[in-house]
Amino acid sequence: MKGGRKLGKDERILWGKVAKTTRLISGRVEDLLTFEALEAEVEMMVPDAKPAKSIPPFPQMIIETVSPSQPTETDKKRFHNPLEKPVKRKLTRGRLPLEARIDLHGMFQSEAHSVLLDFLIRAHERGLRHVLVITGKGRSMGSDGALKRAVPLWFSKPEYRYLISSYEDASMNHGGDGALYVRLSRRRGEKA
Repeated sequence: MKGGRKLGKDERILWGKVAKTTRLISGRVEDLLTFEALEAEVEMMVPDAKPAKSIPPFPQMIIETVSPSQPTETDKKRFHNPLEKPVKRKLTRGRLPLEARIDLHGMFQSEAHSVLLDFLIRAHERGLRHVLVITGKGRSMGSDGALKRAVPLWFSKPEYRYLISSYEDASMNHGGDGALYVRLSRRRGEKA
């Protein structure tokens, strides 16, 4: 781009990395060679950075074995049971309707936490039983899905625990492992 502003050092380095990952368009090889020559000149003009200080070794950890204790009643209440097979089969085939759904794609964990909690509280107050929570699979940019990992952990927290009866990964037609079927607990005084 002629007449534009000059790129800063960090911008040139970043652009160089991006340029190396693209494929060439015929007739543009000269531009790339010119850029690489300018980049080499800049690297020669930049004084060498100080060598990094050596990092002390990580202290060795002492590991003690602990005998497993019997789970108490409060421990048993912390974990939700998976959906029963007939219920999941009915949800998968559409015979048992999903009464609401929420999509958490593209949200930060802090935002998704409050949005999901608000959604579940409202659904619980309305007396809904089965909802779909879409977390996404999170396989972009090498991550393994922050929301996919976090949402099941949130369900064991006190603010969620009383709302949820059980949950399980959704079937492929509802998002597969990027979504969860959630069965909300019954409201107090509500009969089966």
